[in-house]
Amino acid sequence: MRKSLRASSALLAGVMLSFSVAAQNVTLTGKVQNTSSKENVPAVSITVKNGAQGAYTDDNGNFRLTVNKLPVTLVVSSVGFESREITVNSAADVANINIAPSSMLGQEVVVSATRAPERILETPVTVEKMNSITLRNVPAPSLYESLNNLKGVDMHTASLTFRTVTTRGFISSGNIRMNQLIDGMDNQAPGLNFSVGSVIGPSDLDIDNIELLAGASSALYGSGGINGTLLINTKSPFKFQGLSAQVKQGIMHLQDPNQKPSPYYDWSFRYGKAWKEKIGFKVSAQFVKANDWGAYDEDNVLRTSVASRVVAGNRSSDPGYDGVNVYGDETNANLQQVTFGVEDAIRRGLAGSGVNANLIAQQFLGLFPTATPTQLNTFLSNPAFAPIRSTLAQFIPLYITNRNGSNPSQLVSRTGYKERDLVDYNTINFKGSAGLHYKITPGIEASITSIFGTGTTVYTGADRYSLKDLKMSQHKLEVRARNWFVRGYTTQENAGNSYVGTAVGRIMNERFKPSRTAWYPQYAVAYALNRYNGASNAQAHNAARSVADAGMPMPGTPEFENLKNAVMNASLGRDPQVNGARFLDRSDLWAGEGQVNLSKMAGFDETVGVIAGVQYKQYVLNSQGTLFADSAGTLKPSEIGGYLQLKKAFLRDFLTITAAGRYDKHTNFDGRFTPRITAVLKVAKDNNVRLSYQQAYRFPTNQDQYINLNTGSALLIGALPSFISAYNLEQGKAGYQAAFTAESVTAARATGNAALLQEYSTRALKPESVTSYEVGYKGIVGRKLFFDAYGYYSQYKDFLGRVALVQTQTSSSAGALNPDSSRAISYAQNATQNVNAYGWGVSAEWNFYRGFNIYGNVFSDKLDNVPEGTITYFNSPRYRTNLGIRNENVGRGFGFNIVWKWQDENFYEGTFVTGTLPAFSTVDAQVSYRMPNTKSIFRIGATNLTNHYYRSGYGSPAVGGLYYASFGYNIF
Repeated sequence: MRKSLRASSALLAGVMLSFSVAAQNVTLTGKVQNTSSKENVPAVSITVKNGAQGAYTDDNGNFRLTVNKLPVTLVVSSVGFESREITVNSAADVANINIAPSSMLGQEVVVSATRAPERILETPVTVEKMNSITLRNVPAPSLYESLNNLKGVDMHTASLTFRTVTTRGFISSGNIRMNQLIDGMDNQAPGLNFSVGSVIGPSDLDIDNIELLAGASSALYGSGGINGTLLINTKSPFKFQGLSAQVKQGIMHLQDPNQKPSPYYDWSFRYGKAWKEKIGFKVSAQFVKANDWGAYDEDNVLRTSVASRVVAGNRSSDPGYDGVNVYGDETNANLQQVTFGVEDAIRRGLAGSGVNANLIAQQFLGLFPTATPTQLNTFLSNPAFAPIRSTLAQFIPLYITNRNGSNPSQLVSRTGYKERDLVDYNTINFKGSAGLHYKITPGIEASITSIFGTGTTVYTGADRYSLKDLKMSQHKLEVRARNWFVRGYTTQENAGNSYVGTAVGRIMNERFKPSRTAWYPQYAVAYALNRYNGASNAQAHNAARSVADAGMPMPGTPEFENLKNAVMNASLGRDPQVNGARFLDRSDLWAGEGQVNLSKMAGFDETVGVIAGVQYKQYVLNSQGTLFADSAGTLKPSEIGGYLQLKKAFLRDFLTITAAGRYDKHTNFDGRFTPRITAVLKVAKDNNVRLSYQQAYRFPTNQDQYINLNTGSALLIGALPSFISAYNLEQGKAGYQAAFTAESVTAARATGNAALLQEYSTRALKPESVTSYEVGYKGIVGRKLFFDAYGYYSQYKDFLGRVALVQTQTSSSAGALNPDSSRAISYAQNATQNVNAYGWGVSAEWNFYRGFNIYGNVFSDKLDNVPEGTITYFNSPRYRTNLGIRNENVGRGFGFNIVWKWQDENFYEGTFVTGTLPAFSTVDAQVSYRMPNTKSIFRIGATNLTNHYYRSGYGSPAVGGLYYASFGYNIF
């Protein structure tokens, strides 16, 4: 009985306590409006000052916030509006809240610089930010493309959907010196070690803001951050609620001589919902479809492994023609050597039948010293020659032309196919994301999110790769609080039906007619016969090509399509009669990361700020031997690292010093310590000088370590010791076969002088590092003018590039003189001397009249002290500039944004092609109309308005104008 009474009493007490707590809680509801337009404002933050409770307005401007008791002070804030503090004594005090629009010049809060929130004015390093207001008004079809408007940013376009961003040099298709993080997840494709542009990532409607940390950033973000880190942050379902949708359609390829005008489609939506600030979810998707920009360059290239240069000539004038975007013509041979080989093969064949071919040829020349074709016919009419007449009719002209000087040493290439006939230009991209968020407490949030992307695009690397049906997904589980977070995520990559465009052309040729056993012998015999019959060198080559190409499948025919599909669907390998051009990459990345703000958790952040974190990554490389040397099983290299940062203010906040250090270890390389020291001097209100010294590094990429790919033009191999040994490149070891620099081989082949060959000594592979010094000034004048300037000097140590070599396949170095007895080979190597880079940049934004903003920047980067023969891929024009003007609301709902861009000429080094690109300029523009008292917005715009076709990389496509119109609903 007593136990029953005790239990009943406890239950009653618990119920009464619950009612007591509920009675103390107060629910506040209200609406937030724009004081100027009287429109409701979504995504406004409403938090309790110095408390954990908070809420956001929904897409209609309404909010609901539960507080423990009254009175409370609420902080009301949103991007583009002045913050307000409101003291609430009763629920009726917050029925309606008005907030006034405000200039955001210099007031944005960023986290990328120190991994802690701070005003962009006070960052110790160069940071660029695009907030939600900027993003929704960019004059570009995609938000990723708009990054090119930022100071210090270069962008390479390999495809409509494959754009690569970098800062401070080294622009190429796929940037291995820059990190890209989406909500903290490394967005690189595990098998490629770089981000695949915007092909895989959040939809444009789900991007909240973008931060770009220029220059060295490894101390906080790890390997790869040598030239910068890009952070893309998506929208919270608690802050951004409701349905958003956008339909964008346009036209491209106007005045394109190679394609007809074609449509552009971009459709997207997002939906977010939260319940009682406890549970939230979001889904988003985007679909893009277009006929891709095409690469039509048919310039002639002198190519040796990864070294190349554009030279004079075309298919009609140069028998060894190798077109930039023509594939299959990379295969070449020295015709003189081929004809001697064919002559010898015929001689040996006749000798097997007891016939001395040389003696017969000498008899003919003895009887007919002038050796005319008529005389040859007379000679061969002898009945004794009847069984071998046709063979002698080939042999004797070969014998004569090989000895009378009419067959000089000259390269002859196979006839190739144009890229447009081999690479899939049907660009399509679908990406979607979903997230479920749960607030364990008002200050601790757990979430599980997934990002998925698939599509077809084109990438320019050592060759042009058609990434067809590429699939990649990322899945993350995270628990986050104000002062700490822990997350784990995985990236799953599937190359789908991707293939090497160059290899398709080469292998199609080999399947149609093998080079060594059929095409070149036929060419050699036909050439010799025509020369013997009195044809000029050019006439003989044209006739010989017609003979050798007879029956070649032509684009548009069923034979061509069947052969192409067979090659595209067969995996890469060494036998062209069996293997094809498809690479099978299903690599994964598994990662974990945690960070804690020790000073805030321990309560001494007013004295010194302390942040610590750890990271772990493991790659699982799986290409089934088509890309990596993983035929025997998956490869699993891993990285582990940790960092610590201290921050302290001195002299009444006049000076703030931040020091950080990081240690990392890789499976195949020694550990590395990376320091960073920065200082910010507050010279006046909202005016600061920044100074920084920092190091950054990158481990050699997975491809640098493990690639094993025959591209057709070269053999790309990893540079780990096991590869150097397997390919007989280790000097002093049995079976060693010498490799020579590409430049020396080119010179030696031109003269036939083997003494010009320069042997290359392979060095052990090491991580690359950079030491960077920077000074900058950032400030605001009169609340209307915001400016930023920086200058930097960087020194690269153990600079990672690729060496272009030709390796003899014989025991003699002379084998390198003949393409048939040598192979082009390339692998990663560190430079032996330091490489220096320096540059500067200036930007300004002036809010000069009622929302009219003029903005612009100019910047420059330069590399020097580069060792001769080292390919750096620096690829930055000396000068670049952007200049624009915008106003989100000129009046009556109309707005506009227009920007002019210019870049200097650029000597572009690529593993595909090297050459000088001319200077060019473009204009991007957009006009918008927002319907009053609705959530609808209409836009018309264009990128490259003047439709002046340009290229950002040699071998990459010519990009013209894209003209579009769009309708958006609830875009915030």
